[in-house]
Amino acid sequence: MKIIPASDSSLLVVFGDAISPEIQQHVLGLFHALQTRQDPRICNLHPAYTSLLIDFDPLLTTHHTVATLAESLSSTGRSAAEDSTEVVEIPACYDAEFGVDLADVAAHNHISSDDVVRLHSSASYHVCFLGFTAGFAYLGGMPEALYTPRLATPRRLVPEGSVGIAGGQTGIYPAETPGGWRIIGRTPLRMFDPLAQPPTRLQAGDWVRFTSVDRATFERLRQERP
Repeated sequence: MKIIPASDSSLLVVFGDAISPEIQQHVLGLFHALQTRQDPRICNLHPAYTSLLIDFDPLLTTHHTVATLAESLSSTGRSAAEDSTEVVEIPACYDAEFGVDLADVAAHNHISSDDVVRLHSSASYHVCFLGFTAGFAYLGGMPEALYTPRLATPRRLVPEGSVGIAGGQTGIYPAETPGGWRIIGRTPLRMFDPLAQPPTRLQAGDWVRFTSVDRATFERLRQERP
């Protein structure tokens, strides 16, 4: 573990240089341990695949004090605290209209489109962190048979709810934004609602499973959502 001053009011705690479940456990463990403390000196926490950025109030504490706290939580094993055991079910429609890159993902991996749907909806995914835009969850645990590079040229607009693949990651676009991930389906659920509490449907440490639904079910669920 390395602790690096990132600014006059932040520290970067680095646990390694490769994406792995073990390193993610340490990142999310320290994230949850600090989050649980509700320390008024800590302003924000930003987990990533291999690191945790800690923003603090420089009027209330120092780099040294925050670094000591991070080291203490890690050395006592609290950085390996269990993540949320909640499993969030996400319905997804893999209809050709929604999964505009589904055939390309299948061709890249030399499997059928049905195999892509089956593999994608049979895995359990770990929410590694939120980033890119509000509510965008980076999900780890995708089967290697689905690994596909992102588009060479990003799209100017990706519809809200689009389910995408980029390399070994999968994720859901919570809003209509530009993006270069390969789109294989869409969920009718609202992934980010600024008026909800919490505003994001997924939290770092959650587990996620996709449930394949047909177009009629997709439309019904979209109409029923708040």
